[in-house]
Amino acid sequence: MSKALVCTCEDVTVTDVEHAIERGYHDVESVKRYTGFGTGICQGKSCHSAVAALLQRKAQALKPEAVVPFTPRPPLYPTELRLLASAPVDESVPPMGGVPQELEHFPSALRPAGPVPQKAKVVIIGGGIMGLSLAYNLALRGETDVVVLERGYLCAGASGRNGGGVRMQWGTPALIELAKRSIDLMKGFARDLGVNVWLRQGGYLFLAKRKDTAYRLERNAVLHNKYGVPTRIITPDAARDIVPGLTLKDCVTAAYNPEDGVIFPWAFLWGYAQGCVKRGVKVETYTNVLGFETSNGQVRKVKTDRGDIACDTVVLASGAWSPQVAKLADVTLPNEPHRHEILSTEPLKPFLSPLVSVLDTGLYFSQSMRGEIVGGMGDPKEPSGPNMGSTLRFVARFARALTEQLPHVGQVKVLRQWGGLYDVTPDNNPILGRTPGLDNLLQLSGFVGHGFMMAPAVAERMAQWMTSGASDDLFTRFSLRRFEEGTLEREDMIIG
Repeated sequence: MSKALVCTCEDVTVTDVEHAIERGYHDVESVKRYTGFGTGICQGKSCHSAVAALLQRKAQALKPEAVVPFTPRPPLYPTELRLLASAPVDESVPPMGGVPQELEHFPSALRPAGPVPQKAKVVIIGGGIMGLSLAYNLALRGETDVVVLERGYLCAGASGRNGGGVRMQWGTPALIELAKRSIDLMKGFARDLGVNVWLRQGGYLFLAKRKDTAYRLERNAVLHNKYGVPTRIITPDAARDIVPGLTLKDCVTAAYNPEDGVIFPWAFLWGYAQGCVKRGVKVETYTNVLGFETSNGQVRKVKTDRGDIACDTVVLASGAWSPQVAKLADVTLPNEPHRHEILSTEPLKPFLSPLVSVLDTGLYFSQSMRGEIVGGMGDPKEPSGPNMGSTLRFVARFARALTEQLPHVGQVKVLRQWGGLYDVTPDNNPILGRTPGLDNLLQLSGFVGHGFMMAPAVAERMAQWMTSGASDDLFTRFSLRRFEEGTLEREDMIIG
């Protein structure tokens, strides 16, 4: 055991890196997330090469060309929010570009050497929180002949890029009940899966500036109370009592549920992944799906760059990439990817209990267990497309909006920013269940940025539906057919 530090910002030791390698994390991106190296004030400038050297030396099966650097994140140096807020933004034009350009294809050297299994009862495409939680729940019910395919490292997609918020404050009964059940399951996650996800139920505080937004909060609070969620409408002064220092500028009302909260996304995903492996599920990372073999209205094989898998059932759980994968089976999905950017600051002493969101503007921010302010903000001009680059436009808009509500954080420095994709459907609700024309291709996508918080409950119900044969209204209400039939129920509590 070596206590020699490789990352002085986050106190990551040689032993910490070695432990990550022993747990199967053999690429720099995964080791970064598992240990926290490179997430401190220097953003990896002093420790990146040392960890890469350790990987090359300790991961015996790793090819030298597989030791590739992690993705650099702006800003180049820690920068105060008040300085970023001064950057000019032309709100009349859509955002363009972004840095760095995210990898569309991961280095082939990271691909496992052996082939994928030749057959499986269930193949799940997508190793994010949805795919892994479904695989875990299937295994709990005795179905362990499952293969999960992930094109990159675990946490590469939206499941590893969100702010960790979990809430029951929604606008439809179905999502309220799913969120309630999910949070109940999160409370027992450490007991059931042996991984601490740092659930902190500090609440969600929604602020409204416009009258129509205030009406929406008031209407939904009544619905929440009907389903046992203790949301209450409060005055701006009462909101300031919950978060001292808030200006509540232009805010007319607020909604607060103390039972909402935040969790740590990476640990949440790893817990499901480890639970899958322990129960015999095969999780295949760095594996690309190339196509499908179909006949007589069934998917017969999933074709990958590591061989074909014959299967009985395929589940498409690829988030914003689901339409792209579905096209390989000549299936058209109405989902569209939309970039949403997020940032993290240097750590501060705890001062912010709830996640705060100005619903009119899409601003949201919370404080992590490490003390960082983590937040994002939607952009009404953002075009659809799989762009995950980071922009000065976002960080300038966010910094202005945040310091408008919390002026005392103006001197706080931003350490890093990144982008992820919302998987947006026309009615802001998921696409679940069977695919017309391909009965054994099951849909599990379209969660518009809230799949992370819905995954435990949705996966539990989907696994029960798949293994028992019993009907479940969830998989007819949110089926792909609804877009043809016009039976849409729009969700209006979307942040950003």
